Amino acid sequence: MGAPLRDAAAVAGVGYTPFSKDSGVSTTTLACEAILAALDDAGLAPEDVDGIATHRVGDSSPPWVVAPALGIEDQGWYLDQFGGGSVSHAVLGQAAMAIAAGVAETVVCYRAINARSEFRMGGQGRPPAGAFDLQYQAPYGLLAPVQHYALLARAHMLAYGTSHEHLGAVAVGQREKAAGNPRALKRDPITMEDYLASRWIAEPFRLLDCCLETDGACALVLTSAERARDLRRPPVNITGAAWGGGHSSYSGAGAGGIGADTTTSAAARLAPRLYAMAGLGPADVDVAELYDCFTWTVLVQLEDYGFCAKGEGGPYAASGALRTGGELPVNTHGGFLSEGYVHGINHAAEAVQQLRGEAGGRQVPGAEVALSTAQPGYVLAGTSALLLTAAR
Repeated sequence: MGAPLRDAAAVAGVGYTPFSKDSGVSTTTLACEAILAALDDAGLAPEDVDGIATHRVGDSSPPWVVAPALGIEDQGWYLDQFGGGSVSHAVLGQAAMAIAAGVAETVVCYRAINARSEFRMGGQGRPPAGAFDLQYQAPYGLLAPVQHYALLARAHMLAYGTSHEHLGAVAVGQREKAAGNPRALKRDPITMEDYLASRWIAEPFRLLDCCLETDGACALVLTSAERARDLRRPPVNITGAAWGGGHSSYSGAGAGGIGADTTTSAAARLAPRLYAMAGLGPADVDVAELYDCFTWTVLVQLEDYGFCAKGEGGPYAASGALRTGGELPVNTHGGFLSEGYVHGINHAAEAVQQLRGEAGGRQVPGAEVALSTAQPGYVLAGTSALLLTAAR
């Protein structure tokens, strides 16, 4: 599988809307604005697009609404993937696969949500998202993601001695990077004291452990690696793409019992396939954009993607390794904790900007390989991730 897909497709453009707490426009308008910005970034127009893809839980605008709004008359390929952040990078991987197979030539992948002003994740007054496992959580009051992840974080603390300060190191370090990101909703610096003083949401998570509820949209334009070389921006190759992983964080133990261990995520199964497809390993990664719906997910992914041993994610983060100039810069835009939460896709867009050398004051010098990941196994039984490389 690795050889046909490796470097067959490339990201040719990225686009964003402003991130806010109240966009004042429809989700469809957000989607169209981000897609048009990404097409302009690539030097393309809607008539060049023959594929369109997104994913959805809660608020969404599907391809058959967005395409006509953009004047795209013939979708040769489309994807409306059910699922939350765990499938955010599977959408991009499947678009790359469609391009490699010759099913589509130019695909726009987007996510648009009014997740603060309209459909708040974990909000009350509406039924839970349509995932079958949630029926087993709802009777116990586990309706919001923060409640579920708090249990996982506590298990990690009990098993490995992970501390509040380890979680805080993620929050403080990512806010430091957001200061150099004009898109970020939160740019004011925070200290460890600020973190420890922030109010409880669901122990062991404080307010500053939690991602931002955000209105906004982000889009990426994918095309063949060959065609991308003739477009406006330096292309970024999709060198590895993987999705699956086999279990969620609360069900589906599966072979080997990984799912029964709540301190290990679906990324532990997916990572070997991803690295094998790309012909790369953890030591090759220059920058990592790790799904940070909560601070703990960064720590568990550091372990499960092979950057440190199981149980050492907290000390690794506290060592300064993830910060600007550290061994492995993580979430260079400030992440979902500080830039904004667009359900996964803005991580991939930041990775592209890093590899194009266009990240301004937050740029990682000489970055050539980026890992960008999806939510590591909540709601759906799996996760997804990309390894991106600067085309040379």
